[in-house]
Amino acid sequence: MTMDDAMKIRSLAATLCVLLLGGVAQGADIAVLASGAVKEIVTELLPAIEKGPGHKLILTWSGTANIKQKIAAGEAYDLIIVGAPEIDAFIKDGKVKAGTRIDLVRSGVGVAVKTGALKPDIGTTDALKKALLNAKSVAYSTGPSGVYVLTLFDKLGIAAQMKPKSIQTASGTRVGDYLGRGEAEIGFQQIAELIHEPGIDYVGPLPADIQNITVYSSGVHTAAREPDAAKAVQAFLASAAAAPAIKKNGMDPAK
Repeated sequence: MTMDDAMKIRSLAATLCVLLLGGVAQGADIAVLASGAVKEIVTELLPAIEKGPGHKLILTWSGTANIKQKIAAGEAYDLIIVGAPEIDAFIKDGKVKAGTRIDLVRSGVGVAVKTGALKPDIGTTDALKKALLNAKSVAYSTGPSGVYVLTLFDKLGIAAQMKPKSIQTASGTRVGDYLGRGEAEIGFQQIAELIHEPGIDYVGPLPADIQNITVYSSGVHTAAREPDAAKAVQAFLASAAAAPAIKKNGMDPAK
């Protein structure tokens, strides 16, 4: 992509966002509770989202487990961004308004190591299995990628061998922190949470035959103070204008 192309995309994004958000109350503070997996994407798009009508996003980043706890505890937000199954569960429990689910991105699971460490061969399922068995320690998250990694260990028939050397990170904490400190040799997380993280080297995605795709979705909280503004933000994040930032940060648009 040329610089001229990038400028055109930013201009389109800003124009579209003004159109989408222009019909809602001026200067709205939009409270957003979102998975850290989409942090880089939303952060890059933030200037376009806040441009024009003068809205401001009040962002709370957290892990899936913490997001569920916050919503269960009665904390109120305008917009929630997390894995699609969690949005569906919130709708079922009356925490997210029915009919407001909008899927935003699709994300695969990646592998990383500490900066400068030897990158293991993960090009095939057999190679990945060998790398895991040879590793002294492995870290995975409490989010969708971590849940899948545990099922993957079972699928590969190595769950018993992996249990004593596996580390599950605290909710909202990135696997890269553990790799960077030398507390784990190999780490698994959403690709977007690995490719820009300091202190680690991204190895690559899981092999296609065992890859797992998570759909990150959004929904308007039933206690939202700015529901119309929240819907406009959803529409922008799901629009073609957001696609370049989504792809740049290791994910794909949901549609």
